Amino acid sequence: MDSDLVPDDLWERIAPLIPPRPPRRHRFPGRKPADDRTALAGIVYVLRKGVSWADVPAERIGCSGVTSWRRLRDWTEAGVWARLHEALLVELRRADLLDMDDCAIDGSHVRALLIVSG
Repeated sequence: MDSDLVPDDLWERIAPLIPPRPPRRHRFPGRKPADDRTALAGIVYVLRKGVSWADVPAERIGCSGVTSWRRLRDWTEAGVWARLHEALLVELRRADLLDMDDCAIDGSHVRALLIVSG
């Protein structure tokens, strides 16, 4: 795995937020799952390079792009990214590095409901 993609300080923040993996089946356990840090490296690779999941170099990263995509899906459903966002905001507030004086709220992605007056 390329350690530049997931430095230790990033991993220390994310690792406690990742839900534990379900136990492997005793009978026909299949392949051993990829390490969570390796899967995160695949996710970061796609974000940094702007490539498709199929273009993740498995031999360099340590897992396939499909594996990374599945972990991204699972972690998104588990709320990992929202909890990470909250943790980083708390950390920035404690360090007095979060300046809310210059902020904007963008509602362009929120669906506007049609209100019909009758």
